Amino acid sequence: MNTNPAGITEDVFKADFKQIILPLQNAQKAIQSSGSYQVQQNLNADIYSGFMMSPTPFNGGINNTNYFMMDGWNTVILDVAYNNVLQVLSDYSKLTTTYEGVDFAFTNAMAKTIKVLALHRTSDIFGPVIYTKFGKANADLSVDYDSQKDAYMAFFADLDDAVSLLKPFTTGSKKVLAAFTKADIIYGGNAVNWLKLVNTLRLRLAIRINNVDAATARIQGEKALAPANGGLITDNSANALLDFGMRHPISEIIGWDDIRIGAPLVSFLTGYNDPRLPHMAARATDPAVAGKYIGIRNGVAIDDKSRYSGYSIPLAKAASGDYFDPKDGKAKLASAAETYFLMAEAALNGWANAGNEADNYNKGIAASFEEWAAGSSAGYANDNTSTAAPYVDPKAQVAGNNDVPVKDSNLSTITIKWDDAAPPEQQLERIITQKWIAIYPDGQEAWTEFRRTGYPKLFPVVVNNSGGLIKKFIRRLPIPGKYQSNNKPGYDRAVQTLNGPDNGETRLWWDSKK
Repeated sequence: MNTNPAGITEDVFKADFKQIILPLQNAQKAIQSSGSYQVQQNLNADIYSGFMMSPTPFNGGINNTNYFMMDGWNTVILDVAYNNVLQVLSDYSKLTTTYEGVDFAFTNAMAKTIKVLALHRTSDIFGPVIYTKFGKANADLSVDYDSQKDAYMAFFADLDDAVSLLKPFTTGSKKVLAAFTKADIIYGGNAVNWLKLVNTLRLRLAIRINNVDAATARIQGEKALAPANGGLITDNSANALLDFGMRHPISEIIGWDDIRIGAPLVSFLTGYNDPRLPHMAARATDPAVAGKYIGIRNGVAIDDKSRYSGYSIPLAKAASGDYFDPKDGKAKLASAAETYFLMAEAALNGWANAGNEADNYNKGIAASFEEWAAGSSAGYANDNTSTAAPYVDPKAQVAGNNDVPVKDSNLSTITIKWDDAAPPEQQLERIITQKWIAIYPDGQEAWTEFRRTGYPKLFPVVVNNSGGLIKKFIRRLPIPGKYQSNNKPGYDRAVQTLNGPDNGETRLWWDSKK
């Protein structure tokens, strides 16, 4: 009688599992944060990958895009990872204990996988991360980081747990509670697809560490490839698309005129006569280049926003819908095309159940063409002459300064058609170049794969404001000042796990290829 009939009581909030559903939804959205995406990813990895470039001269033209580290921007990346993912998932875990007799195996598997999806990306930016030690303060109130190697081992362990939790749902011995399907904004409660995502993620991370720990890479990779473990994402219907339920953050950034397509991506797509180009970029509107597809080269001198705002806008018009939709955007976290290119590289490594390099490579191209509604890939995959197009920037402040002409050492000469007789390094370049195109618009994965392999060939920055610290391409972001001063003992120990000083030139653990 003393209850407000218009109020929402704690019991009601608990009864429909909202206190479980909302944290899981929010943690998924934080993988690519709709509220912080511009500084979480767009003004670093999306640009460093060669996919995009900003026409805006932030901070007087001296910023992340030309290797002057914007500490405040970079702080947000860790804020999102720790506050919006790890803390939120910790809260979720505590809330599950308030229910009796409820099986949270499916949502627990989701939570494990979300942690790995989000934090491997964070580790691939900085190296050491607070992962297994999150929320576990030392006596001096400092918190320890995991070295990147230890973090990766923890990622694999969490994926093991996720597999064990998901398998009963895929065999039919358990059913996902209808209420929990609302918590899943990637697959809507489809446990079979979650298991495929877990295996694909494991294969991704296994391939990533192969250059530095081949034994562990093979064990983990072959575990992912084993048919008995549930399979991989090999069909576009199982692509991991995170549904924002609102506009994609890039659509808003485009509206601010703060991002345009990158010159390297257009160079490859135009040079290859690639039918995916109009799905990934709009034609330019600037009178100097009107009607053409043209991107901005990374790290060029920009005096005024209007100089390049008329260059090509990035698009993401896939067969399943517009990823950058201003009302119903989606973030691509994993895809069938990526899986096939991972399998192609696994086959190069000689891993069990990886199949054939050429078959996987061609299936990867075909899956990408299908994803982007680009028609048949047969003619494209058989092209053994086309190469990346040279880049000419007619609006450079200094004429010719930004150009990448024919025979420039930074212009790729790799062709498309698979060649069984090519040396392994050339085969790897071919795989990664096509993989890089296929994983667009996920700049984080694209930047990571470029650092790991050196492919595809990208254009170095024209203006380098690192003060001589970064020699050619940035390898990582330094840990921001807030996380240095607020946890100095933990930070000092974390730096000891790096391969050098805490700056953008120091390579990550898996970034061992010279």
